Amino acid sequence: MRAIRAMPKGSWSRAPLDTVTLDHDTRSRRRLALVSDHGTSFLLDLPDAVRLHDGDGLLLENDAVIEVRALAEPLLTIRARDPVHLARLAWHIGNRHVALQVDGGRLLIRPDHVIAEMLRQLGAVVEETTAAFEPERGAYHGHSHASH
Repeated sequence: MRAIRAMPKGSWSRAPLDTVTLDHDTRSRRRLALVSDHGTSFLLDLPDAVRLHDGDGLLLENDAVIEVRALAEPLLTIRARDPVHLARLAWHIGNRHVALQVDGGRLLIRPDHVIAEMLRQLGAVVEETTAAFEPERGAYHGHSHASH
């Protein structure tokens, strides 16, 4: 069985055949053998790599849908004194090309003891947590850099 199309959350309404719980990296693939949460084997076989989000659907070639769930992963929560401090911390993280999720008044990154220590030295409160990871997309995502 093949999953041939990704369907954004809210664009499908039928009851899913099953669910598949995936970490962030696996939710950004084009082709991969997967097993659903209840043992359904299928091949993710999309025309292009698509970033899947919690609640998206995967349309199978038999018209059934498997719902995507985001796996809770170990992360670091970064909190700041105020919004300006938070923006500065985000700048320092981005300057080091670390994937970053902005979540209200906090930032989330994957565990990295070197980055965590740098942030603490900059006055951040850094704590371990577990959550679905949905980092910001890069500024150049989806843009062509072909020369004319």
